[in-house]
Amino acid sequence: MKNSMMMVHATWNETTTFRLIPIADECPYVECIFDPATKVFVIISKIRKQSLHMLPKLNEFGDPVPCKQRMNGRTFKEERNKIEVFQEFYVEDKIAIEELINLFATNAKTFDYKSFMDREVAAVEAN
Repeated sequence: MKNSMMMVHATWNETTTFRLIPIADECPYVECIFDPATKVFVIISKIRKQSLHMLPKLNEFGDPVPCKQRMNGRTFKEERNKIEVFQEFYVEDKIAIEELINLFATNAKTFDYKSFMDREVAAVEAN
């Protein structure tokens, strides 16, 4: 479990950031990503749960069933479905984020993740 992930450069909402990817089967997470605009570390675990989601209603050809534009802006019918998703965790405390990185990332000492955590970023950064 310890040192079962590696940090890599990534893009999130058109902003450069970092993510952790698993490098060992025993890693408890699918991935982790840091959102520099909100300073939130998103952890996607291997724990599965059932969740209700609105999904497009499909016709016999697998295409969304069209309808006039709805209040939510969509132009297709939707239906509520129960689907299996991975449990997500959101960590906002900077110290806790750094502790998680140091616990799981093999390259925590060599990867400059703090530059992403300390940088001020607008909600969407133009490249």
